[in-house]
Amino acid sequence: MLDKIILYSGFAGATVFLGGLLARFFNHRIEDSPVKDETSHGLIAFGGGIILSALALVLVPKSMEALSLTELLISFFTGAVVFYFVDKAIAQKGGKVATLLAMLMDFVPESIALGAVFAGDMKTATLLAIFIGLQNLPEAFNAYRDLVLSGFKERTVLFIFFFLSFFGIAGALLGFYFLSDLPTVTGHLMIFASGGILYLLFQDVVPESKLENTYITSLPATLGFAVGIIGEKLIG
Repeated sequence: MLDKIILYSGFAGATVFLGGLLARFFNHRIEDSPVKDETSHGLIAFGGGIILSALALVLVPKSMEALSLTELLISFFTGAVVFYFVDKAIAQKGGKVATLLAMLMDFVPESIALGAVFAGDMKTATLLAIFIGLQNLPEAFNAYRDLVLSGFKERTVLFIFFFLSFFGIAGALLGFYFLSDLPTVTGHLMIFASGGILYLLFQDVVPESKLENTYITSLPATLGFAVGIIGEKLIG
């Protein structure tokens, strides 16, 4: 069991660093052009679609199984309000790290939930690990570019992403050893993250995916959500 937790959570975390490397290659090797802009914004939309599928197909349904309606609403709106204040504080300081915030705010609680779910539902845990890994890739890609534009050195950003890639394993082990027998706590964690992620999705991710004078960049969002549907049908 332990080896599977490390393997799946390691995959979910490794895509953070991989997304950063891909963004660095994209910045240096691909010449500026309308196609490059469309690709960049399309990746944002794709990541948003995967995030939305994770909410709709895993996080919210699993939370609803463990919590009452009152508990669901309290944690859901608490998550949205907390993310609102954090996002606002960052914006006021001029930091262009919204995509990184979105990535961390779902990556960390999802990883903890992943470890907790492993103890009782291997299929759901596998699906959640795939979701986390796939959504981290485009999120890290966009977060890398945001951080570089904010003034961070490229090597510094890659070092941060390399360090963050191990959060998946650490979070999963934490969830497995301390939350596997506490489904209510896991449910609160997932629905809290859902509220915050949904806020960030519409506040930062969706607006960033739109590109003037083109409509094709929104199509990858449907592809991202379709990835979730495929995963749910194959594994769920």
